[in-house]
Amino acid sequence: MDQLLALLHLEDFRKRYPKDLSGGMRQRVAIARVLALDALTRRNLQDELLRLWTALKKTLLFVTHSIEESLYLADRTVLLTYRPGTIKRDFRITLPRPRDVLSSEFNALKKELSQLIMEEQTRHNQDEFRGAAVD
Repeated sequence: MDQLLALLHLEDFRKRYPKDLSGGMRQRVAIARVLALDALTRRNLQDELLRLWTALKKTLLFVTHSIEESLYLADRTVLLTYRPGTIKRDFRITLPRPRDVLSSEFNALKKELSQLIMEEQTRHNQDEFRGAAVD
């Protein structure tokens, strides 16, 4: 963590409260938090979220860029298009809980979602290329 704070130029502010940090420093702290979150910690936090969701019986809206995370946590995953941002596909996730990320069903959904996302990435890349060619 010390190295991460140094890279983000936050080492002198390690003992400060968030209210004492500038907006830019708060953004860098957010980056540090994301980078420090290892895979095991992420899965533990996901399981904790599922435990709370089960206990509270409340609707949660969770935004993520992780396909696996969306399939692990959600009963419904909504994929948006690249510009304009409209709904490309609304997936109902009916896999039983706890979800097995190694199962063939889980990985079939992951593959399908990945292919749809790559279509949008291709559209994005084509727009970027056209923009670069015009400039």
